[in-house]
Amino acid sequence: MRAKGICYDTGFIRDGDSSRERFDPELVRKELTIIRDDLHCNAVHITGGDPDRLELAGRYAAELGLEIWFSPYPLELETDEILTLFADCAERAERLRTQGAEVVFVTGVELSVMNRGFLEGDSTEERLGRLLSDPARRPERLAAVGTRLNVFLREAVAVVRERFHGKVTYAAIQFEGVDWDLFDFTTFELIRSAEVADRFQAAVRSLVAQPKPVAITGFGTATWRGAGDMAPRSMEILQNDEVTGAPIRLNGVYERDEAGQAAYLSELLEIFDSEGVDSTFVFLFALYNLPHRPDGDPRDDLDLASLGIVKVLEDRSGDTYSDLPWEPKAAFIAIADHYRD
Repeated sequence: MRAKGICYDTGFIRDGDSSRERFDPELVRKELTIIRDDLHCNAVHITGGDPDRLELAGRYAAELGLEIWFSPYPLELETDEILTLFADCAERAERLRTQGAEVVFVTGVELSVMNRGFLEGDSTEERLGRLLSDPARRPERLAAVGTRLNVFLREAVAVVRERFHGKVTYAAIQFEGVDWDLFDFTTFELIRSAEVADRFQAAVRSLVAQPKPVAITGFGTATWRGAGDMAPRSMEILQNDEVTGAPIRLNGVYERDEAGQAAYLSELLEIFDSEGVDSTFVFLFALYNLPHRPDGDPRDDLDLASLGIVKVLEDRSGDTYSDLPWEPKAAFIAIADHYRD
């Protein structure tokens, strides 16, 4: 692999509220330094809904010499709001690029299901439910989604390229049918579950056979036993607030399995490496809204549902890094070992 990376979350914004409540610049700088020096990454996929946070993290990543995949993440927005966000972020990404950083602009992630205007429904769950219901009409609905999305992407890419003069991509779900002529990389959110495990590597091989370099984002799994079989649905053990969407607790008692998460990521990285994928970005470094709570009711240990490779601590610093509020999981070590080679 050319680019060995991880996703760094600056906060997903829904209805004005951020999933990462606190955003301390010094903490961001330390984490990105660890991503480079200890995880042995040479690239980072910086995601989130706040342009100021994206630019700040991007500036630190640039100072560290990391390749930056600058990725505004629209969530439950209308298409005009998405275009406004992209225009702002493209100007910020161009500032980083003209100052010497290697920057790729990511023109959205899974837009058709995460936002309004492409599928009917008031939530991701409703949109996916309607899309996948009635198998007889599914091909027709998928084709309609692809048409709407590509119309929007043509407009969005024009907005971005007017302001940003580096390479551009889009992080797609395979069914979206993206027109890749618009982009410099073909980028997929590609997650292995038990249902597709027997044909997963062949699917990666077919993607790499296409003419443009392939990047894989969004792959990861949670930290409970059996989560790798359920990915990309391994976070569904969370119970969320019906109004705000904030995580509250787990829907049952689950067994921690850090070794299973580590093995899952190691296996996928090995596949991507052996099949010639250009760039990989593990999802993800940390989710600050899913803290590790080892004491008390096991249903309160939200970290079991987290795809983060570190477990966030609420009331103390970690042992490995005494000035940081988290502790590496087994997956952290596995990724570091793979990227070191």
